[in-house]
Amino acid sequence: MKRLTLIFLLLFHFAGFAQQSINNYKYVIVPEKFSFLKEPNQYGLNNLVQMVMNGKGFTAYVENKDLPKELATNKCNALMADVISRKAFLATNLTVVLKDCQGNVLFTSKEGKSREKDYALAYNEALTNALGSLDTLNYAYNGTTVAPQQATQQVVVQPAPAPQVTEKPVTIINSKEAGQTLYAQATENGFQLIDTTPKKVMTLLKTSLPDYFIADNGIDKGVVFRHNGQWYYEYYKDGKLVSEKLSVKF
Repeated sequence: MKRLTLIFLLLFHFAGFAQQSINNYKYVIVPEKFSFLKEPNQYGLNNLVQMVMNGKGFTAYVENKDLPKELATNKCNALMADVISRKAFLATNLTVVLKDCQGNVLFTSKEGKSREKDYALAYNEALTNALGSLDTLNYAYNGTTVAPQQATQQVVVQPAPAPQVTEKPVTIINSKEAGQTLYAQATENGFQLIDTTPKKVMTLLKTSLPDYFIADNGIDKGVVFRHNGQWYYEYYKDGKLVSEKLSVKF
């Protein structure tokens, strides 16, 4: 009995330590490309992680893109976000991890899963489910930033120029419906968007994240999400990311 009590106290102590450590960090750095993918921001996953981290109270940046001075000079001022893929038969499994600059894991999400056959849908659904675990953090920045002491003792050398990363261009298409308002009707698992005809234009399925839906317009499958007050429908067509603005009333 005493042994069980000791184990419980140790687990409680380490859980509290991890929470306290995470609250010490204001910033999160998201890599340009996750190791299990072939291209930067493939399927929009890196932008999704950045968007959700910002929504949870962090200030998130994509690595090597417009970092503030305090991060550009010392990345130990930020947590590093990573997504890990576990191969499984007929399933996509993703886990989100937050580490400090020394590689210490401070948070591991639940494993998000999807059985969708379409890669874009499967990765987005699995990642969305995994990111839902961030709600358990109850994150609140406490005004301090942890920077390990050894980071300040390193000899500063002139860094080599960063390699230029060429991303696939995002194809922006103005939707034919962009000029008219679509109306959302609640369904069992989400919404259907209709025009004034009325005709169903698109089906939206809820995810564990607010303002983020799996979408199907009968031809293409993708995601619908709100960013800076504007709704977007994004999907892949002929290997290129297509982004359409939507006018939606819920």
